Amino acid sequence: MTKAVTPPPIEPEHEVNLREALETRYLAYALSTIMHRALPDVRDGLKPVHRRVLFAMRQLKLDPGSGFKKSARVVGDVIGRYHPHGDQSVYDALVRLAQDFSVRYPLVDGQGNFGNVDGDNAAAMRYTEARLTAVAGLLLDGLEEDTVDFRETYDGEDSEPVVLPGAFPQLLANGAAGIAVGMATSIPPHNAAELCDAALHLIKYPNARTAKLVEFVQGPDFPTGGIIVEPREAILEAYETGRGGFRVRARWEKEELARGGWQIVVSEIPYQVQKSKLVEKLAELLQARKLPLLEDVRDESAEEIRLVLVPKSRSVEPAQLMETLFRSTELESRFPLNLNVLSAGQVPGVMNLREALRAWLEHRKDVLVRRSNFRLDKIARRLEVLEGYLVAYLNLDEVIRIIREEDEPKPKLMKKFKLSDNQAEAILNMRLRSLRKLEEMEIKGEHKKLSAEQKELKGLVRSDAKQWERVAGEIKEVRATFGPKTDLGKRRTTFSDAPKVEFVPVEAMIEKEPITVVCSKKGWIRAMKGHLGADADIKYKEGDGEKFVLHAETTDKVLIFATDGRFYTLTADKLPGGRGHGEPLRLAIDMDESHDVVEIFVHRPGRKLIVASHEGNGFVVPEDEVVAMRRAGKQVLNVGGTDEAAACAAVSGDHVAAIGENRKLLIFPLKELPEMTRGKGVRLQRYGDGGLADIKTFTLKEGLTTYDKGGRSRNFPDLKDWIGARAQAGRLPPKGFPADRKFGGAFGAV
Repeated sequence: MTKAVTPPPIEPEHEVNLREALETRYLAYALSTIMHRALPDVRDGLKPVHRRVLFAMRQLKLDPGSGFKKSARVVGDVIGRYHPHGDQSVYDALVRLAQDFSVRYPLVDGQGNFGNVDGDNAAAMRYTEARLTAVAGLLLDGLEEDTVDFRETYDGEDSEPVVLPGAFPQLLANGAAGIAVGMATSIPPHNAAELCDAALHLIKYPNARTAKLVEFVQGPDFPTGGIIVEPREAILEAYETGRGGFRVRARWEKEELARGGWQIVVSEIPYQVQKSKLVEKLAELLQARKLPLLEDVRDESAEEIRLVLVPKSRSVEPAQLMETLFRSTELESRFPLNLNVLSAGQVPGVMNLREALRAWLEHRKDVLVRRSNFRLDKIARRLEVLEGYLVAYLNLDEVIRIIREEDEPKPKLMKKFKLSDNQAEAILNMRLRSLRKLEEMEIKGEHKKLSAEQKELKGLVRSDAKQWERVAGEIKEVRATFGPKTDLGKRRTTFSDAPKVEFVPVEAMIEKEPITVVCSKKGWIRAMKGHLGADADIKYKEGDGEKFVLHAETTDKVLIFATDGRFYTLTADKLPGGRGHGEPLRLAIDMDESHDVVEIFVHRPGRKLIVASHEGNGFVVPEDEVVAMRRAGKQVLNVGGTDEAAACAAVSGDHVAAIGENRKLLIFPLKELPEMTRGKGVRLQRYGDGGLADIKTFTLKEGLTTYDKGGRSRNFPDLKDWIGARAQAGRLPPKGFPADRKFGGAFGAV
């Protein structure tokens, strides 16, 4: 009969303060992210996931001289024993440690497809193989010699190192990047030999300033090379504060071609820039006609990067061409410096260059002392055993007799010869072949050698100066291994001042071509090549028709005045082409659906405009003040309620003509209108019903000229009956005035 299972007791409900609970849990999450994921430790320069990957590979005996093992095996050990997170995130971390374009000194030797500088991903972990590099070996060197503390793994079944011994300056040599909760870190790679030189100087002169150390550490040394064009003052300030940035440019050279032609060849691109996206961006800018000095771009890269940039003509200056590209593409990028690290594995904070190097040196000294003490313990145990052996050799016959005749020889030996338990056990475990005379000589030699080593190590442990001397010796060995004369150690990133090339704005280099801007009644805009005449056959969508047609150049700015009183600005070269029906205007500007276009015209610097609302309020505004390149435009005429902007005209003359929807015409002096940059303005004309229909400025002596829809003009010279004061009602216009109550011909429309 099956026994009933008693359900676990239900915990009683209790009230919890939601704010306190959220604060507690969020703080725990933040600390977990900061301490165990995002920030590296200043001592070994590693994040937990990288440390666990290297440790797992060490446990699998994937040393530099051994064979490779599948990456899936490594990832499986990492997530199963040390790092309970997703396998893909762990594999991504392993892949990055193997990419020579991502890390300056790879820690993993990869076999198979580990991605490329184009941004292609690595092959799946079941296809790639990995082992440790010599650099990783330096980081792990001495791990089994009690040089660092160990802690239990997440499940308590194993142990892992809290930090690695770190005989290589990993933090600054390979850099780091991470985003935690409320803080982030960004450390560029540096040259290991330069870091070793700075560290040796800091050992010799503990009070050395950062300015002196920067003489050794010139700046970042990126794995992809490039040229740093940051001023030396800015570099020094960045290293003194631990915060700053470095401008990095692609390395290029002019390649001569036949018949006097030439092209630019880019051989190195800035760090962490994907080559495929860079080429794609260049192609997009070319297609959008935003690179007027560039004719074509070709990617001829094989194992080495080779981007070919073809100039528009031979007369183009190479430096001028590259300056335009540096300003508009990732051929120049800025890599930030934020030396935010965990100090002693506990406290996050921003360090400067000196503090980071000092923390690494202190760690190396601590590792040296712990390693020496570990070695002293081993020597002491071995000397104890050797001394027992020597006693046995001196009393060999008696030792043999006791072993043969006594039932319990061990205590008898200990009592007879005053041996320790370890010594007696070692004598009993001794092989018969070890009783020969030669072995006795070897034991005496080993005893003498170990005694000398013990004396040296004790002196080392007691002397701070000797410890620093030993640390300096280890650093010199690292420098010799990764010195400037080695392939891996020679500097890749160089320094230069940005050339003083007079920068010409992109707008000024746009090819000047005539266009006709067309905007339909439903708000579809396009730019057709050439200046089309009034009789041009322009096609529109069914149900749509002509509203604005004006001549312009590709170098012009096109201003749009809307019923909300805002001015919007578009550059003519960016308008959609004339094929088809164009694009909706609202795709280019943030104009509300409830508003419409009042006027479209070409910007003329220095000109003045007169703007007016439907209720008849308006003022004069300098045209330069209405230009705004933001999609949201610029508010100029304030309207509210049922009122909206109704008219806009260029100021040209000494009088203003305003006509209402009631066909009343009023003319008054222009000087009666205020000049403003924004506002409601003053009353132009008073209406009994309706509102303002149109407005125009003109010279009174020349008379008022109007234009009908067919483009025919008519001049009205005698206007004394319509001249009055601003804000009057006016009177019916003279005979022959256009019936649509429009002056026409505004801004020279077609």
